[in-house]
Amino acid sequence: MKVSPLLSHRLFISTVLWFLLYSVVPLLFVEAIATKQDSCQICRRITENFKKGMEKTANKNFGGGNTDWEKKNLAKYEISETRLLEIIEILCESMNFDCNQMVEQNEEHIEKWWFKKQEEHPDLFQWLCLDTIKVCCPPGTFGSDCSSCTGGSTRPCSGYGQCDGDGTRSGTGLCNCDPGYAGSICMECSDGYFEQSRNDTQLVCQECYKSCKVCTGPEDYKCQECKVGWLLHDGKCIDIDECGTELASCKAGQYCVNMDGSYECRACDKACSTCMGAGPSRCKKCNKGYQIDGAKCLDIDECNSEKPLCNGAHEECKNTDGSYVCACVDGYSKKDGICVEDKLTPASEEGLFDNVTEDEMVVLQQMFFGVIICALATLAAKGDMVFTSIFIGAIAATAGYWLSEKSDRLIDGFLKGK
Repeated sequence: MKVSPLLSHRLFISTVLWFLLYSVVPLLFVEAIATKQDSCQICRRITENFKKGMEKTANKNFGGGNTDWEKKNLAKYEISETRLLEIIEILCESMNFDCNQMVEQNEEHIEKWWFKKQEEHPDLFQWLCLDTIKVCCPPGTFGSDCSSCTGGSTRPCSGYGQCDGDGTRSGTGLCNCDPGYAGSICMECSDGYFEQSRNDTQLVCQECYKSCKVCTGPEDYKCQECKVGWLLHDGKCIDIDECGTELASCKAGQYCVNMDGSYECRACDKACSTCMGAGPSRCKKCNKGYQIDGAKCLDIDECNSEKPLCNGAHEECKNTDGSYVCACVDGYSKKDGICVEDKLTPASEEGLFDNVTEDEMVVLQQMFFGVIICALATLAAKGDMVFTSIFIGAIAATAGYWLSEKSDRLIDGFLKGK
């Protein structure tokens, strides 16, 4: 390891890493956060953070003492511009572009509510997001006109699903039913579920047995219709063995494995061209390079044939699983398809710092610069003090080197004769 390349390499890597850390990575992070967000969701988050900011700044800088003075000054701070600015600073994360943009665009509205509308309209979310900038709708409504969701605004989707766009100025108003429920207003049980109880406003759907598509109860014998891969027999759904019928469709070199309600195609052993199952003993036909031996397909050792397979100079045959290769004998290597004798390159002489590790290099650098600094300091000395100072500086630098934790490895190597 040479000194100059090591230092230059480390400096280059360091520079690149710092550049990536402080320029490229933040840009990627901003791009990820600044993706288009729902305006209502952003506005709601702003008002929630505003409320937290009010709680955080309540009674700030007032900690007891003169009660009359506190009441007088606290009242001023409570509705002051100073407090408002402190709250606005914590409304959005610094890299959330959409949030900061909404705050900037509606700063006048926020100031108006703070100074003039706060007492009359204490709910900032209602006043700002619903009534003023109109990016949200009341619960149970959706779209630009805040129309009622499917099933009504009071209980959208009968309480068993989510209204698309609920509470926002977007969406379709249609129901996304919860698992087990179906229908336009989620008042039906979906496939694999049955009605446990029902009245005009309530419906309880419970899951059928795993193989049933339609059922009257949770037991396996209460199936009325089976899922794909099952066959109804005496009220029960029996698994269809696709592998024992013509229903399975596996490719050449695969075998069929029956599963509950389905099947899998798995690859045959590499010794098999076609097979009935896993392993070389389940082959129907052997692959090229293998031969049947009893019940198994075993590898053919082509290198044991009477006719030599590898005729090149300094070549020998090496058997592989299902095939063989022509490789060079020891001391030779393939070059342009020919075995060429390996030429030993003389070992290059090691440099002074070739076997020094990075940690040891750091220690040597500290020692070197310590000596230089001490030597420079002695130039200002006069008389015999020059030689004394140089000697003391050298001793100090050497002691610093040997006492350093990073020198342990070099000392250990020296004691072991490495």
